[in-house]
Amino acid sequence: MYISHVSLTDFRSYRQVDLELGPGTTVFAGPNGVGKTNIAEALGYLASLSSHRVSTDGPLIHFGAEQALVRARVHRAQQAVGLELEITAGKGNRARINRANAVRAREILGIVRTVLFAPEDLALVKGDPSERRRYLDDVLVALHPHHAATRTDYDRVLKQRNALLKSARAAGRLSASHEATLAVWDEHLAAAGSKLLLGRLEVLGALEGHIADAYEGLTDGSKPATSTYISTIGDVTEDDVEPAAPGHVDTSSVRSRLLDLDAKGLHEAFLEALAAQRKKELERGLTLVGPHRDDLVLGLGTAPAKGYASHGETWSLALSLRLAVYRALCQDDSRPGAKPILILDDVFAELDVSRRRKLAAVVADAEQIIVTAAVVEDVPNELNGRILTVGPGTVSE
Repeated sequence: MYISHVSLTDFRSYRQVDLELGPGTTVFAGPNGVGKTNIAEALGYLASLSSHRVSTDGPLIHFGAEQALVRARVHRAQQAVGLELEITAGKGNRARINRANAVRAREILGIVRTVLFAPEDLALVKGDPSERRRYLDDVLVALHPHHAATRTDYDRVLKQRNALLKSARAAGRLSASHEATLAVWDEHLAAAGSKLLLGRLEVLGALEGHIADAYEGLTDGSKPATSTYISTIGDVTEDDVEPAAPGHVDTSSVRSRLLDLDAKGLHEAFLEALAAQRKKELERGLTLVGPHRDDLVLGLGTAPAKGYASHGETWSLALSLRLAVYRALCQDDSRPGAKPILILDDVFAELDVSRRRKLAAVVADAEQIIVTAAVVEDVPNELNGRILTVGPGTVSE
């Protein structure tokens, strides 16, 4: 897969820029702060409808403009598709496919696939559980675009249920009306939540072997990488799997409890967990059970990665998480010309020479690789390709 043309209008620092691209490696080089990452961000946004830098769309729009446009020509497995995405802050974004009538933006999900590596990926290992939840959900949508609606439904129901719990807390008691309405929202939350949870477990099943293999390939292999999904449905918290001192982390029983359940079983377990936490939820006015409280616990050897991994180990594990996505997407669509586009945003400056070469060797078989770098010499020779110079709002040969 590759993008042959991309056009940005009022996107970040670019009032207008048109780029002709192609298979192979393209390096966008220039000093920090001139807009290299903005290009990487735009290409990644086409695939996921989200930014790896900000949580809202407002900053993506050039200051003073009302709307940003991203247009691209995407080639995948002998097919070419024209995409146009309109980004409007505070409103629903719209898209066009081959210049047809505008549709909801999420209708283009799955057409272009990218895997983006960035310094922000360190948060996958060192950051809050929300970073790892988002990682799993993004992969889920990349593999199965219809799950974008699952995420939206779950967030909507969760918001409504939290509002009800806050109302009951403010009233100081659970009235008959509150109780009846809460039972309805419990059902809706369990329905959407169990579907999202099943999707995450499926994703982790597709990723975990690749994570371990990728980490071994980037390091000396002395500490195997592990990944375990911890769910509030299983009545397990972070304290159960992250000991105060390094030691053996046994989460197999936690994982098996989830894997043994089908959709109906998860739905019933969800409702049981909600009932068990009812008193605490009313006291806090907050939903304490569900995928929004879960975590993906990453380990190296017998210790959790968070808090115990060195800086180099953290980088290697973060890279492994992204490489695992690339390999899973390649397996999902193995047709010639369908491999996802790799975007390496200012990654090589953060790596030592050994890790640069190992990463380059692993990704060199991608059909299209987009690299941003402040110093061209940081890019390994294995990824030699076309170099474009980026200045404030401009891109040139």
